[in-house]
Amino acid sequence: MNDQQLLRYSRHILLEGFDTSGQERLLQSHVLVVGVGGLGSPVASYLAASGIGRLTLCDFDTVELSNLQRQMIHRESRVGMNKALSAQIEIGLINPDCQVTPVTSRIEDSQLHELVGRVDVVVDASDNLQTRHAINRACVAWAKPLVSGTAINYVGQIAVFDMRDRSSACYACFVPQDTPVMQDQCSTSGVLAPLTGTIGSMQATEVLHLLISGRSHLNSRVLLYDARDAEWSSLPISKSSQCTACA
Repeated sequence: MNDQQLLRYSRHILLEGFDTSGQERLLQSHVLVVGVGGLGSPVASYLAASGIGRLTLCDFDTVELSNLQRQMIHRESRVGMNKALSAQIEIGLINPDCQVTPVTSRIEDSQLHELVGRVDVVVDASDNLQTRHAINRACVAWAKPLVSGTAINYVGQIAVFDMRDRSSACYACFVPQDTPVMQDQCSTSGVLAPLTGTIGSMQATEVLHLLISGRSHLNSRVLLYDARDAEWSSLPISKSSQCTACA
C-alpha cells in the first residue's frame, strides 16, 4: 500500500485482527455482486469504500425513479441508465482505486458459472428465486462462499453458505429448488427503505469477514430482522442429504 492508501484505510488497519495484511487482502480480492438494487447498492458501496480491489456488478435492469427511495447508489440524473453502469459511475466517486466490471445483460447459467469461477466471494442481491438458485449452483460447483440477502416489506434476512466447507448447507438446503415461486416483490408489496440498507450493510460485513479471517460466524445460519417490531432472530440451516444442489 502507498501512503495515501495507508491513510484512507487507517481505521481498518487499527482493528484487531485486521492490520495492514488484512487490508492488503481486501485490495487483492475480487467480489461478484448479482443485483445492484436495494441490497446491491449498500453492498457495492461499502465494499468499494472498504478497499475491495475488484467488483463485478451484474444487473440488466435500468434505474427508475421509484428505485431512488432505497437504491442510494443511483441518482435521478441517471434514471433510464443501466444499473450496473450507474453503480460503476458512483463507485468511481466513492473510491477510484476499486476496479469495477459491469455486466449489463441478463446472465445465463453458463456465463454465471464462468463469473463465479473468477471471484473470491459471491453476493446474492437479486430479487427472484430462479436467479438465487442459479447463483447457488455455481457456488456449489466452484466451492465459493455465498452471502445471500433478501428484504421485502418490513422483513429482511441474511445467510452465508460457505461452500469451501463440506459440512456447510447451501441455499437449496434452505430453500429447495422445487419451492413454488412467490410473486412477493417490492414493486407490488413495498419495502422500507432503511431495511435494504441494514441487510445490505450486513452482507458487506460478512464478505469482509470471509476475506479477512477466512470464515463467517453466520455460515449455515440465517438472521431474520423484523424492522417494524425491531426484533432479530436466528435459525440454523442444516445440510440436507436430499439436496438437489449439494448432496
